[in-house]
Amino acid sequence: MPDDIEKKIDQIIDSLPNLTKGQIYWVEQIIESFKSIHEFKVLDSKLISEDILKDFGYALLIHHTFSNEPFSKDKFEYVLVRILEMHDVNSGHAPRGNPGHDITINDTKVSLKTQADRNIKEDYLWISKFMELGKGNWGDNPMDLTLLLDQFLTHLQNYDRILILRALSKEPTWHYELVEIPIELLREAENGELEMKIESVQFPKPGYCYVKGSDDELKYQLYFDGGSERKLQIKSLDKKFCRVHCELKFTID
Repeated sequence: MPDDIEKKIDQIIDSLPNLTKGQIYWVEQIIESFKSIHEFKVLDSKLISEDILKDFGYALLIHHTFSNEPFSKDKFEYVLVRILEMHDVNSGHAPRGNPGHDITINDTKVSLKTQADRNIKEDYLWISKFMELGKGNWGDNPMDLTLLLDQFLTHLQNYDRILILRALSKEPTWHYELVEIPIELLREAENGELEMKIESVQFPKPGYCYVKGSDDELKYQLYFDGGSERKLQIKSLDKKFCRVHCELKFTID
């Protein structure tokens, strides 16, 4: 055992007699969570090492010791940066309120997303709020979708990489995966097919951009949501066009 680890263990042991009964209980629960049946597997990644994945997985175990809710976006950002720093990877948070990336990894601008909807489909990704569409001109003119698409393509310039943490199954057996959506794949929307839903009762009228391959196979859809939030969704994104970096499975009793 390395000397620095042995020293930390001694420091923890020395501090235990000073803890309250309640504090001892929670320490015990965390230790028990580490004994849970778990499998953390790197699949196709030069970004996430085995050691980084293990430490991220242990953070998930701790989280689910105290919560049966999927890992949220803010926890994803905070924990990932902390773990990268633990492993001497240059990383940091973007300034608060930044409209683009969430963190940097070795000066690479990375956007982080999460997906944990009840009807999640393993082979298709859905991002319910990729970006806000603001209060610009948008009504019932189909040409308005062209301006919204330009806004999306401009927004992509704020990112170098996009990672999404997906909760594919929930308690008691949790299954997460970390997927990268290629920026180039999203830029293909420039040549997508636009359709405004004129018959909708919403105003502004919602619309779609259908992005297809050379064989006319649908790769994904952009959905311009004209509801109160006026946001852009990415729907039915076929995972086979993405990279699955790793997966994490564990059971919390």
